[in-house]
Amino acid sequence: MTQAVVFSSFDRLNSADFRFLQEAAKLGDLEVLLWSDQAIRSITGREPRYSQTEREYVVGAVRYVKRVQIAEVNAGPDALPGALPFRPDVWAVEAFGATPAKRAYCAAHGLACHAIAADNLAGFPEPAPEPLSGRKKIVVTGCYDFFHSGHVRFFEEMAGLGDLFVVVGNDENVRLLKGPGHPLLTAAERRYTVGAIRHVKQALVSTGMGWMDAEPEIARIKPDIYAMNEDGDKPEKRDFCRTHGLEYVVLRRIPKEGLVRRSSTDLRGF
Repeated sequence: MTQAVVFSSFDRLNSADFRFLQEAAKLGDLEVLLWSDQAIRSITGREPRYSQTEREYVVGAVRYVKRVQIAEVNAGPDALPGALPFRPDVWAVEAFGATPAKRAYCAAHGLACHAIAADNLAGFPEPAPEPLSGRKKIVVTGCYDFFHSGHVRFFEEMAGLGDLFVVVGNDENVRLLKGPGHPLLTAAERRYTVGAIRHVKQALVSTGMGWMDAEPEIARIKPDIYAMNEDGDKPEKRDFCRTHGLEYVVLRRIPKEGLVRRSSTDLRGF
């Protein structure tokens, strides 16, 4: 199997990064060489926004990535670190990153330098649902407007209980519940970001309104459990589960060990 490699900091991880990783994974088994914190400081002159531990955790949860390795940047961003534990066949870069120095490095080391054109990164394709395991079905709902490691941890915990379905709020309902300025991202983009996480079997967009905007989707999924974090616990949801015979699970917002607690509100700034 062809070995593809990506070399980046992923310090502002968002849907554009997920799209890039998805396209890069089409070239072969995808290894991500993730800049260390020191590498970010050396190249950019600033502190990393997220620690290498947190970045490694989130990137490693992306379904298109085979493996993540922390890498020091010895010769700048146009050369891969020496003594890699694998031999890549192709270095995937965005079109603007295919510098002459990077192409020269690849030519000298027997690598293909594959520049992914911007047109290939457009849109938010909806992947086919993942095969179900036959375990219980879990549904979670939310906005997921500023995606972070806390969301990944929540999905990871829920996937431990069964097959996880995530329903993101439609744009109109998010505005209704959260007020002006929300959402920052369209439902299509939020659904794509959530669906890129390997713990999620399928991501959908709600078609209802109010706190139970996902009721039509829940009717189709027919889950066994409706789960949420503490801030999503609402009487309307409890009543719905009681009426429809669903198990109602509320988790505390506890970050992955070694990571800081994240909040979309804090990260977004309002």
